[in-house]
Amino acid sequence: MPHTTVAIIGSGFAGLGMGARLAQAGMRDFLILERAADLGGTWRDNTYPGAECDVPSHLYSFSFFQNPRWSQSFSGQAEIQQYLQDCADHFGLRPHLRLGHELVDARWDDTAQLWNIETSQGPLTAQFLISGMGSLAEPALPDVPGIDRFKGAMFHSARWDHDHDLTGERVAVVGTGASAIQFVPQIVDRVGHLDLYQRTAPWIIPRRNRRLSHVEQRLFARFPALQHAQRSAIYWSREAYVLGFRRPDPVMGLPARVARRHLAQQVPDPRLRATLTPDYTIGCKRILISNDYYPALTRPHVDVVPAGLTEIRERAVIAADGVERPADTIIFGTGFQVTEFPAGRRLRGREGRTLHEEWSDGAQAHLGCTVHGYPNLFLVVGPNTGLGHTSMVYMIEAQVQYILEALRWMFRRGLRTFEVTAAAQAAYNDRLQERMRDTVWTTGGCASWYLDDTGRNTTLWPDFTWRFKHQTRRFDPESYRFRVADPLPADVAHLHSV
Repeated sequence: MPHTTVAIIGSGFAGLGMGARLAQAGMRDFLILERAADLGGTWRDNTYPGAECDVPSHLYSFSFFQNPRWSQSFSGQAEIQQYLQDCADHFGLRPHLRLGHELVDARWDDTAQLWNIETSQGPLTAQFLISGMGSLAEPALPDVPGIDRFKGAMFHSARWDHDHDLTGERVAVVGTGASAIQFVPQIVDRVGHLDLYQRTAPWIIPRRNRRLSHVEQRLFARFPALQHAQRSAIYWSREAYVLGFRRPDPVMGLPARVARRHLAQQVPDPRLRATLTPDYTIGCKRILISNDYYPALTRPHVDVVPAGLTEIRERAVIAADGVERPADTIIFGTGFQVTEFPAGRRLRGREGRTLHEEWSDGAQAHLGCTVHGYPNLFLVVGPNTGLGHTSMVYMIEAQVQYILEALRWMFRRGLRTFEVTAAAQAAYNDRLQERMRDTVWTTGGCASWYLDDTGRNTTLWPDFTWRFKHQTRRFDPESYRFRVADPLPADVAHLHSV
């Protein structure tokens, strides 16, 4: 059976970032398992019209692999996907990629002290397993009666049907989150009629986007320090949002006024404006950015229905207002299964329990990265590492660095397995949830996808991101138990710093 020292699940930013740093550190014995036919994760899958990032390009990229050729300050899907392709080429990751290898099951063998991994292309074993599966991997569809009876076209924004022609159709768009506000303006001129089903109005602020000139691109290429300086300026301006998230009452008034003025300027009709006005504290849900979403909703052939769906029929949908509205196509912009870890049902720890079972009362991990009862498992983008204000790539880099430090510490001491202690994991999460207690995400008056079934926020990091980076700058062996290793391959035993 094939064996590798490190198996990485997923080839998005997390998986490729982990692979790039391992390659830089001199490791050759690792594999990146990807279920799809190409790398890219979220930016491979989300090809809906108008798909763009809502974090500036300079920050939404690896600090150790900057791209001086971004075409605009907020990049589109195709450009980010190309960046990830370039990353794989630059760090020589393609020989390590195993495309079409979906994770079926992974079980920790406590006797052999390794992971038995079953993929769609066969089994393998690994000493260490690193999950790089992000929270935006599995689309979430609403549980609406009759959804299987619909006779028209129906798809989620993350699985966009590019072969389906919307021209002249009656289209029902369900959801008003980050995806819907991007694709609705792109399709509104093609459809015959559009009904937008909105359960909760989002807070939306202007999108300050601009083209980056050829002069800027040449300067960034010639003087990388300039791009790093701009990245730093963007980072610190984004960090200021945390002040409002932690103490929303005195701080969030300014962005709320900006959002209300933006709505008032773009929606003259007072009735529609009232429908689109949020009724919760700004920041409780993700703050969205758009310049063309509100104008699209003012078109005469667009109706905003302030209610969720209650039933789907063969050629129509019924909302909570009881009205039956005809539909040729239904597009779900209903987000992802964020609070249920994508690989949770496929990872079994020392006692044979899946992570899904382990987290039945709420997900938790030490530093969002390691879980008691799951030896030699690392999670990148694990519980409470998500963000609502800045770049996830920053958090990914922090966790990747922590994992590298952990591996280096173990290899130098000839250790084979690690496992975080229950006490260390509990103490970390008690402190984290205490910091979460008075934030806007728990007191802002909304029901968001940040919260799990118990009402706890197990998704977001409740503090400044630089503090998370500070906590993960070094490995903390006092939080773990270890076992002695067999002799190690030379490239592993001498894993060097990056």
